[in-house]
Amino acid sequence: MVGPDWMPAALRAARTLLASTTGSRGAKHSVYVILLHDSRRPRPWGLYVGQTSRDPDWRFDQHKAGYKSSGPVRRFGVRLLPEFVEHLNPLQQWESLELEEGLAEVLRDAGVPWVEGGH
Repeated sequence: MVGPDWMPAALRAARTLLASTTGSRGAKHSVYVILLHDSRRPRPWGLYVGQTSRDPDWRFDQHKAGYKSSGPVRRFGVRLLPEFVEHLNPLQQWESLELEEGLAEVLRDAGVPWVEGGH
């Protein structure tokens, strides 16, 4: 599978984010990034940004099964991209919510043409 040309820039951008509550007492939330692919789009690759109190792998499986899922992830989710967020997790809930939004923004700024989630 050939990946998107913007992936290296997006990964560098994601790694610029820092968290103050990483690994702190009570840090149980995570942000996560999922690779999306929709062959009907002119630029078929995209990313979904989410946050969860569950294990991100388990949350991805929930999305794919249709349970509390994001439509784009259910239909177009390919795989998790833990390398985008491994330096951030686990987090306090308040910071995971802030970083979910901030991560989506830096990914858009890095040239990712299709970003879902981040809210």
